[in-house]
Amino acid sequence: MDVCIYVCVSSAQSLGLPLLPPYLSVGRRRISIQDFEKGLNFAVAGATALDEAVLREKGITNLPTNYSLGVQMEWFKNTYSSVCKSSFTATAKCRAILERSLIVVGEIGGNDYNYAFIDERQNIDEIKSLVAPVVKAIGSAITELIKLGAQTLMVPGNLPIGCNPTYLKVYGTSVQNSENGCVNWLNEFSEYHNEQLLQELKQTRALYPHIRIIYADYYNSAMLFYDAPQDFGLTNTLQICLVNDKETLNTHRKYGYSSVCDNPSEYVSWDGMHLTEAAYEVIAIALLEGPYTTPQIKTSCISHNATTTLLQSQ
Repeated sequence: MDVCIYVCVSSAQSLGLPLLPPYLSVGRRRISIQDFEKGLNFAVAGATALDEAVLREKGITNLPTNYSLGVQMEWFKNTYSSVCKSSFTATAKCRAILERSLIVVGEIGGNDYNYAFIDERQNIDEIKSLVAPVVKAIGSAITELIKLGAQTLMVPGNLPIGCNPTYLKVYGTSVQNSENGCVNWLNEFSEYHNEQLLQELKQTRALYPHIRIIYADYYNSAMLFYDAPQDFGLTNTLQICLVNDKETLNTHRKYGYSSVCDNPSEYVSWDGMHLTEAAYEVIAIALLEGPYTTPQIKTSCISHNATTTLLQSQ
């Protein structure tokens, strides 16, 4: 869902930080240590936490890309190796860069579930069995980054998928919350993933007590506008702004769109899977200024010239 791309754009803009160039763009040329210091975005649309082969073994075959978290980690390690191991001085400088950088790992894992849920051939127990390996893949990536020298990492949880218009279209007959219109059992699945992720982060913190690992609560920060949209100037939470010219929403295939709503700043959903800028801004502000990170971050501690952000999101 490219969630962290949008949330981190809003966060960067709020802090006056520059936006990060995508690795798949700059990676085609030689990356310098100056590029590395400015930060890189390793995110890819549609990416999963688990590799394609693992998901195919579980019967999930409608995958548009194999740019999984493992692939993104290989890109990062290859970049680190080529930029940072050319000399002792370069290695020392890179470790110093990582030590003062904010590494954003995710949000990742949502697409692993999206492909299964939208397929409709998988039952809830089969999809729930994905959570443990997804969370383990995230934990392994965090450990690798720590061993390379990362000192501060932000790890977002998943959004409330039961409020997603695409899910509402597929599972519209499910019991919905009468107050916000979201499907409760789907949101409970997101909460289950987040609970397991929190346990993984707790274990990692115990192994590396000197490392700052920040959990970003995307779920509850998003529920702010699903439960009380009027507080944020939002009037439409469960309909999409970008209207597909086909009646059936398809999560990962582009058919073209017939119209765009007149007032996107009043919508929560952009295209059925992604949120609008207005919604992502609410999440970003909630993370930066509210109690939606654990431990709570202080934006005054984030330097404008010493923060490199690595995005490994969907």
